Amino acid sequence: MSGSKSFPPGDSPVSEPPVAGFDQPLGLTVHNLPAPDAQALALTHRTKRSRIKLLLLFLASASPIIASYFTYYVVRPEGRRNYGELIDPQRPLPAMTGVDLAGVPQPLQGLRHQWLLITVADSACDAQCESHLFLSRQLREALGKDKDRVDWVWLRTGDAAVPGPLKVGLQTATVLQVSEAAVGSWLAPAQGQRLSDHLYVVDPMGNWMMRFPTPLDAAKARKDLERLMRASSSWDQPGRP
Repeated sequence: MSGSKSFPPGDSPVSEPPVAGFDQPLGLTVHNLPAPDAQALALTHRTKRSRIKLLLLFLASASPIIASYFTYYVVRPEGRRNYGELIDPQRPLPAMTGVDLAGVPQPLQGLRHQWLLITVADSACDAQCESHLFLSRQLREALGKDKDRVDWVWLRTGDAAVPGPLKVGLQTATVLQVSEAAVGSWLAPAQGQRLSDHLYVVDPMGNWMMRFPTPLDAAKARKDLERLMRASSSWDQPGRP
């Protein structure tokens, strides 16, 4: 019959020998292999743990700074008022360069890691300038053991020569000649005042954070500086790294 195969009588289809392992129904054994993404998952967990550890380490190192600023700016005892005006938001030291009395260029960023008490005035230094420089030096000295954490700085503008007698009193000061326009883009006077009318306070991280009013009350300014020294005593040390 078409489409069929026949065999001679007595014959039967040739049976092939069974292949080892295939004479029984096929069975599968499930082994305890890791899921394809198990390794990636474990790596993700380790990365997360590492990040958490780094975050905790950062918080542990930064907590004294955070606490001191929180205390000074937020937790203010009843009736307490700052004499100096707090700057909000704070302004970081700009990437500008001044020239010291020896004619050597000095980047302002190099002033970081110390508290700064800054006077801005023309190089000719009028009576107000001399008064501010004198008061800056006295305020620093009045801090006693904390004075080494504070630098008094004169950012002088203009091309006039610094008066000879004044140089003698500036031996412990940092004096840098700068562009008035450049420093005016960082520090700013109160409304109706000039840049040279104030003393400015910069923290060790390089942020301008306070401006003293004019005319200056030295006793009140000293109290503000003493509070700043106490608030930062747990993390700020004299000198620069």
